[in-house]
Amino acid sequence: MVYTRMCYIQYMHSLMLLRIIALTLGIAAPMLLPSLGLAFASGESVLIRAFALPLGITLGCSLPALWSFRKTPFQFRSQEGFLLVFLTWIGMSLLGALPYYLAGRGISFTDAVFESACGFATTGASTFSDVETLPRCLLFWRSTTHWFGGMGIILLSVALMPLLGVGGFQLIKAEAPGPEKEKVTPKITATAKILWLVYCGLTLMLFLLYLLGGMNGFDAICHAFTTMASGGVSTKNTGLSFYDAPFIDLVSMVFMLLAGLNFNLYCKLLKGQFADLLHNSEGRAYLLIFGIAAALMTGSLLSVYGSAGTAARYGMYQAASILSTTGAIIADYETWPSLAKATLFILMFIGGCSGSTAGGIKVIRHVVLWKQAGNELRRIIYPQGIFSVQLNRKAGRKDVVYGVAGFVFLYLMVIAGTTLITAASGTDLFSAFSAALSVIGNTGVGFGTIGPSHNYGAFPDHIKWLFSFVMIAGRLELWTVFVLFAPEYWRR
Repeated sequence: MVYTRMCYIQYMHSLMLLRIIALTLGIAAPMLLPSLGLAFASGESVLIRAFALPLGITLGCSLPALWSFRKTPFQFRSQEGFLLVFLTWIGMSLLGALPYYLAGRGISFTDAVFESACGFATTGASTFSDVETLPRCLLFWRSTTHWFGGMGIILLSVALMPLLGVGGFQLIKAEAPGPEKEKVTPKITATAKILWLVYCGLTLMLFLLYLLGGMNGFDAICHAFTTMASGGVSTKNTGLSFYDAPFIDLVSMVFMLLAGLNFNLYCKLLKGQFADLLHNSEGRAYLLIFGIAAALMTGSLLSVYGSAGTAARYGMYQAASILSTTGAIIADYETWPSLAKATLFILMFIGGCSGSTAGGIKVIRHVVLWKQAGNELRRIIYPQGIFSVQLNRKAGRKDVVYGVAGFVFLYLMVIAGTTLITAASGTDLFSAFSAALSVIGNTGVGFGTIGPSHNYGAFPDHIKWLFSFVMIAGRLELWTVFVLFAPEYWRR
């Protein structure tokens, strides 16, 4: 009798979790509407069905969940948050694949899922060789998935779920399990709303600047979406180099760097907490890394372009693009000198700041390991000394160092495993390693067969599925996904 009751309770609890997933997908459903409007404007019935069908499926699943939560408030544990976040991102990737697959453009389901995963994981990768032949509704959908993925579907959901009686802090912890998290306000929902307002404000500002630079309205909004999301895809085959406009390149570079900063810093800036900005260890390191990389890139490109201004334009742009994991391209950097290529390759191991739209290992983890390495050197000189890692002029906890070391090890192991599987499919070793590093860091571009003049279309289907999984895992910073493979997780 007791066992039967426990099974019933577990069944009801699992059903409640499925309702939350359906509700989360429903909150994201309105982002299909603009693309559906463009599909109607095109007059092609196949495009209308491509967006109307997933919208109908999503609303059909989410509306009953919305109704069930009206009188049934529900809280869940942090352990369940990991599963919910992972399943939500998988669900969004599958949902987002339907418009590509149903659009009647010969896109396979594997390629459709890959493009969708690239969008929500904000990875500037693609299987499309000629995006300019795609209908506007698909191009806008691709940019929209990047923009929503940049700040996170979960973050949007957390801002709205309390209206339905669903707690959301566990989702935030699961989606952003980095070494440094903080609430801008005492309530996590208020924090989510402020971050979304900052994100929308920066996107609007970038959109207006792109218009000022000469883009039409459609291209400006699409590029604003992908730039702020650190996504990097374009409506043009040649990216921003299509415009050949230094002003557009400069605006894009600045906002890529802004997108790679911790968004909590913008909230502190609005609150007048300038001291916190000046003392922020990660932000200072991020700008220092960019400065060094930009100087190396500019110096190495002087012999290529013959002008310091042109060398700085291309070198600084690509440094900002790779560091922020945007992956936007305005030049074929594989023809550049070895120093420039080596600089970009190293930047692929770094990434942006925690709490940003960027991917990668994140600067804060490099800062922690750098400071810990210094402490170990001091410990050799002063064996009895007591040393701690200082972050933002405050002593950090020792378990932060352990967590960072564990994360970096797991990150490298995923790269190694992905490289081996990709190489086994027939890809040359360097291209396989570059692709693995690119998809886990959500950069999208790299070297070899994924260089500026190539795309991911040539990879076999099973490798594209692997890349899709790794992109999502990298976007969720690995722990959220790989904790689900621990037997202890399911025994709790």
